Amino acid sequence: MKAISKTNEAVYERACNVLTGGVSRNTIFRKPHPYYVATAKGSYITDIEGVERIDFANNMASLIHGHSHPAITEAVTDQLKKGTAFTLGTEAEVKFAEHMIARSGTFERMRFVNSGTEAVMTMLKTSRVYTKKPKIAKAEGAYHGTYDYAEVSQTSNPENWGSIDKPNSNRVVDGTPQGVLDDVIIYPFNDIERTLNILNEYADEIACVLIDPVPHRVGLFPATEEFIRAIYNWTRANDALMVFDEVVTYRVNYGGKQDSFSVKPDLTAMGKMIGGGFPIGALAGRADIMEVLDPRGRILRHPHSGTFSANPVSTTAGRVAMELFDQEAVLKLNALTNTAIHQIEEAIKIADVPISIVGAGSMFRLHLQKNKPKSYREAYQTKEKKGLINELLDYMFLKENIIMINTGACMFATSLTQKEVDRLSEGLLNGFKLLKPKLHRLVGVY
Repeated sequence: MKAISKTNEAVYERACNVLTGGVSRNTIFRKPHPYYVATAKGSYITDIEGVERIDFANNMASLIHGHSHPAITEAVTDQLKKGTAFTLGTEAEVKFAEHMIARSGTFERMRFVNSGTEAVMTMLKTSRVYTKKPKIAKAEGAYHGTYDYAEVSQTSNPENWGSIDKPNSNRVVDGTPQGVLDDVIIYPFNDIERTLNILNEYADEIACVLIDPVPHRVGLFPATEEFIRAIYNWTRANDALMVFDEVVTYRVNYGGKQDSFSVKPDLTAMGKMIGGGFPIGALAGRADIMEVLDPRGRILRHPHSGTFSANPVSTTAGRVAMELFDQEAVLKLNALTNTAIHQIEEAIKIADVPISIVGAGSMFRLHLQKNKPKSYREAYQTKEKKGLINELLDYMFLKENIIMINTGACMFATSLTQKEVDRLSEGLLNGFKLLKPKLHRLVGVY
């Protein structure tokens, strides 16, 4: 039997014969071909050709302790020997829920699902059931997974986004029904006056205002205390819910980004890092709202299940990961990330390039503009900007052996040290210098 060539290009050629586009998720696609992992440990990934890279993407923010953490691996291995999924409950689910409710003051009841998308979907449906209203409101440009109602206007652009006073509801996927668009109200993130004016127009129909408190696709800058308080007050006055998508941002503080605000959400969707490297999602919040999911009710208002929801592998891995991500670990990781930001800002000054950096907690994002953006429209990447971001990321990946997220963002893990931070800032400095002429021409045009 002929040996199969172990090169990234060869594996991709095989993949194109069996997978649409050669991939199962577009995130990993890159030209001329994706790269394939042989092994990973801590913050290092080695591909099948033997090239080792430092991972600052951590599977799109889902690996808070990096790869193959020994405590998680041991716990999961023990569980695998006992079984992986049953038509019965497991204590693993209960123990994990107890931990999450203990660390988050706004959580009274929980439900586990299988992804962040599913968590947001369940949260929106729960909000509709509880309020008996049809519409949701979400920020222009914000990513909340792939549920029809959650993804509206996440890719709005200057040709279709309309007036900032009343942004358009735009489809992401061709064929999305007009009825879906009609039931999603779009507001400009962090813009209190315009947002309240928009919400007031639909006050009798809005079930919930959906907020990612540090929305990555919008620009990865935090919601202001004033904005969150204004939304909270509006929802109290209009029998609506304020719900948070903390699928990414739960890492910011011990109890999520919501710990930063004086008012708290009614419901919170989570995912990514709370799975300890395995698929998971969760919905948590007020007991009276979560009651609509209760099968003990006289009328089952929101039938909810899922074949792999709360499976013991994901809940075991997640519990161990979150127990390890204690107060001390959160503060230490945030401090390391802050050091990285300062070093990259110094690299920006040395290279004399028009780049700014924003973020929160253990995550940040580069913007190819001198001033930090404060809105989705300010942060919007033109074709030219996106091209330069891709050049920078390709340089980092291929020449510096550093992996970043495709927007120019980094999501840190506890496995990172000052050594890797130095490599990151030095690599970016080299990349900035290389792209400096193009960056300055870009600023001259825009």
